[in-house]
Amino acid sequence: MTPEELRAARDRVVPDVAASGLDVLFCDINPSLTTAATGHHFAHPGNRFWPVLHRSGFTPRQLLPSEQGELPGLGLGITNVVARATARADELDAEEFRAGGADLAAKVERLAPAWLAVVGITAYRSAFGEPRAGIGPQERLIGGSRVWALPNPSGLNAHWTVATMAEEYARLRAAVLTSRRAS
Repeated sequence: MTPEELRAARDRVVPDVAASGLDVLFCDINPSLTTAATGHHFAHPGNRFWPVLHRSGFTPRQLLPSEQGELPGLGLGITNVVARATARADELDAEEFRAGGADLAAKVERLAPAWLAVVGITAYRSAFGEPRAGIGPQERLIGGSRVWALPNPSGLNAHWTVATMAEEYARLRAAVLTSRRAS
């Protein structure tokens, strides 16, 4: 990918990978320039979303970003808190996060996934005005959807390894399986 292609991707919107009634709608902060340039979520080579998704048991094999269209068939989807692509999440302001949180809530009410999984605790805190929220299941419901905050899989998040992130994502997967059995 050339620097010109990345610059041209700034502020683009990447379509959601979503459908009604999913088990989990994963929600990233916003698209990276690589994601916007390719049209594939979590496409930056340093992003660990796809390996973590597989290691946690959500996918039968590690998918490539270009295979994101397979997710709805597995009961999974992807969206963003803020739709526009930036080079870094710190280019987004508090108002964008609040507006994105309101848009996200409306989308979740419409699509009604069993779980909304926000990947990035700071994004969750900012979008929903919950500064003390931690990783894991949240008290908040959006419509009938439960909410889980997950670690951000960006390669910049050095506090979490692929293994420790996969453990946390697997906790969500176990909750999904438990809620399916209860239904």
